[in-house]
Amino acid sequence: MMTAEQKSDVISLRSEGLTYSEIADRLELSINTVKSFYRRCKDTSRETVSSYCKCCGKPIVQPAGAREKKFCSDVCRMKWWNSHREAVNKKAVYSYKCECCGRQFQAYGSKNRKYCGRVCYIRHRFGDGDE
Repeated sequence: MMTAEQKSDVISLRSEGLTYSEIADRLELSINTVKSFYRRCKDTSRETVSSYCKCCGKPIVQPAGAREKKFCSDVCRMKWWNSHREAVNKKAVYSYKCECCGRQFQAYGSKNRKYCGRVCYIRHRFGDGDE
């Protein structure tokens, strides 16, 4: 007979991707006990794992009708993108002409840039300092 704690452990360990034999060894139960309980269990955690986290490799259960998840959490998502900056698809690159020096430059993200850098911004806004 399984306790309520063992039953919840079987469900959580199975959702983490462990096999029946690994769960049985960990909880010191018969493999057949684990299998039969899990098959009888009508818990929603029985959904199949269709992908794994790109960062840590944990299994991810994909929600029906939603966009495919690639990461298990926001922490993993930010860690992966910060370490793979070359994979970012930068579409918002704009070309400008600096209002101070007239030089052509490109910048990412903002459509409203006026200056190629901080030096030109200060020079144009406050003058050269010669006056």
